[in-house]
Amino acid sequence: MVLQTVEILTSEIPFEEESVFISDDVNAGLVLVDIVNGFCTVGSGNLAPTEPNRQISRMIEESRKLAKVFCDKKLPVLAFLDSHPPGKLEHPYPPHCVTGSDESKLVPALSWIEEEPNVTIRHKDCYDGYLGSIQEDGSNVFVDWVKSNKIQTLLVVGICTDICVLDFVCSTISAKNRGFLEPLEDVVVYSKGCATFDIPASLARNNKDLLAHPQEMMHHVGLYMAKGRGAKIASEVSFHGLKNL
Repeated sequence: MVLQTVEILTSEIPFEEESVFISDDVNAGLVLVDIVNGFCTVGSGNLAPTEPNRQISRMIEESRKLAKVFCDKKLPVLAFLDSHPPGKLEHPYPPHCVTGSDESKLVPALSWIEEEPNVTIRHKDCYDGYLGSIQEDGSNVFVDWVKSNKIQTLLVVGICTDICVLDFVCSTISAKNRGFLEPLEDVVVYSKGCATFDIPASLARNNKDLLAHPQEMMHHVGLYMAKGRGAKIASEVSFHGLKNL
C-alpha cells in the first residue's frame, strides 16, 4: 500500500533532478544538517532508528564522501548539530539530542571532521539552522560563514529531508533572495545525501503523541518543497578530476 502511494505521489508531484558539477573556479561550501547519533544511530535515543535503515545509511555514506572531498580540497564545511539544553523540549517531539550527550554528537563516520581546519561546527537548538545560527549580539554564524568564504554554490545534505533540511534551505533561499547572503547564487540539495525517519500509520494510530511519517513519501515531499522554493535537487554531484558521487 505504501509503495503504491509513493508511486502515485511521484506521479502527481514529480520534480526534476539534475547532475551538478562543481568546478574549481566556483567557491563552494558544504552544509551537513544534524547527522548526529540521536537521529541516525540505531538505538541512540527517542528519535533514533530502532533498526538499520537503508535510506539513513545511504545518507551517512554519501555525506561522508562529500565531506572527504571538501576537506581534501580545503573547501569550507559547516556542520549543524542538533543540541538542546536539558529540560527544553522541542514540541511535538520527545526529549532528544540533549547538549553534551552522545545523541548530539556526529555519527562515528563523520566524527573525524571536527579536527579539520576547514570545518565549522554549530550547535543549534531548533529545526532551522539559519535561525539557530543567530547569536546573542544579533550576528549570524551561517551568514558570516557564507560571506567570509565568498560562497557561490551551497551544497546541503543531512536529516531530516522534510524538516531540518527543508527549513534551513527555505530560510537560506529567502535570505539570498533578499540580498543577505551575497555572493551566494545556488543552493543545491543532494537527494542521496538526505534522509528522513519512518513512522508507519499503524504505529501512529495507537499513540496520540505520534504523527504518521512514511519515510519514502516524506523524503519525496521534502525534496519537492525545496525544489519549489528554488533549490536545485542533485541526483549526483561531481568535481573536476573526480568521479561522480
